[in-house]
Amino acid sequence: MLKINDLSLRVGEDNTEIIKNLELEIKDGEILVLTGPNGGGKSTIAKVVMGIAAPYKGTITLDGQDITALDVTERAKLGIGYAFQAPARFKGITVKKLLTLAAGKEIPDRECCGYLSRVGLCANDYLNRILDGTLSGGELKRIEVASLLIRELKLAMYDEPEAGIDMWSFNMLVNAFKSLGRERSGSLLIISHQERLMQLADRIAVIADGKVKEIGTREKMLPLLTDLFSRECIRTK
Repeated sequence: MLKINDLSLRVGEDNTEIIKNLELEIKDGEILVLTGPNGGGKSTIAKVVMGIAAPYKGTITLDGQDITALDVTERAKLGIGYAFQAPARFKGITVKKLLTLAAGKEIPDRECCGYLSRVGLCANDYLNRILDGTLSGGELKRIEVASLLIRELKLAMYDEPEAGIDMWSFNMLVNAFKSLGRERSGSLLIISHQERLMQLADRIAVIADGKVKEIGTREKMLPLLTDLFSRECIRTK
């Protein structure tokens, strides 16, 4: 279980506070979806959990251990992973090499192929592909998901996995997350505005102005979000 307690973050020369006294809990084995307006702090929360950004107050604990002062590498060793909105491209590194690096050991081709197949990629066509501009955004996203799957993480975070990909790739990602939902031993944090991904959630949290505005089960939150969206559309007409 990961707990965020009274956490605040400031950025910029004027020390603008973008995360404000945040309280959030990610339960063991659950899928938690963060949604809300752009600029509300969703991605920043994930970056703080990963150790990419440092809060000026508050604590983060993982299974009772205070990890607030740990860096990215130390948190990764404890089983936290983060998939960016725009996956990195690595000149000269093959897909198989990336999966090997993610696993931290040599992985047989057959096992690598299994992880690629789970995200909808024809493994034989991708093992020796270079992670460069010849791969589409959707292909890179699915390869990145595979690289997190292979690590068997305590907490895997996916930042807007639907961003910048085609409908086919999105369908494959949804299927991959469905599979994770059935098989997961760790927890998933997904940042998304997509209803199809929210439908996979155990709980949904609305993040706005650096705070948790609403949080609850999928059954509770989806009707609230539909009503909120409808009222916002009427207001802006």
